[in-house]
Amino acid sequence: MLLNHRRALRLVTGLAVLTVVVFLLVGTDPNRGFVQDVDDGFLDVMVSARTGPLVWVAKALAFAGSVWVNWPIRVVVMVLLGVRRHWLQLTAFLLAVMTSEPLIGLLKSAYDRPRPVGGLLATHSASFPSGHAIAGAVTAVGIVIVLLPPGPRRWRWEVQAAVFAGLMALSRTYLGVHWLSDVVAGTLLGVTLAVGWPALLQELRERRERRQSRASHVGAGSPAVDLAPEGL
Repeated sequence: MLLNHRRALRLVTGLAVLTVVVFLLVGTDPNRGFVQDVDDGFLDVMVSARTGPLVWVAKALAFAGSVWVNWPIRVVVMVLLGVRRHWLQLTAFLLAVMTSEPLIGLLKSAYDRPRPVGGLLATHSASFPSGHAIAGAVTAVGIVIVLLPPGPRRWRWEVQAAVFAGLMALSRTYLGVHWLSDVVAGTLLGVTLAVGWPALLQELRERRERRQSRASHVGAGSPAVDLAPEGL
């Protein structure tokens, strides 16, 4: 699934560390002094840059990251992977979705961070982390990984998926319904899950194949050899 899943695992480790750092910065400071100063400054920039056309673009991006768009796309992707019998990809995508969705509610309840005042969209849940950012990253980045084979074409689509996820997340700050740290944390978490699950499953599958290969060689009276590939 990944050209070099072990490199992807190292990337995921770095992303996970950054995610934890952002979560700690927001969660360990009761007054969120430094974080809130940055968030306030960024929100001021977003508000000052508002124009009618850009507000509509931001609202369109926010809708594109909503459950009304995310879930139909996810279902179509899952059905397609099942029809193609791509079980590893289907499992990885399912795990990314099924771990991210409960985390959104749990983390929002744990942090219970108020949203910015005067947002341009109606909101009901807590602000941190951004559910739109998590879901958008899991969906956009995840479907590219599980649907396209490794190579330049997938890399181009991965870049486009990352750009979309980033713009969609920033649209929430432009509309004043999320702080910058909300969407940064959400995007980092979403990408970590979207890349981490397929890389981990690929590593587990190759370990199982190596064990089976060694067992078959030993059973046939031949010396065991290491058949670990450099990458798929």
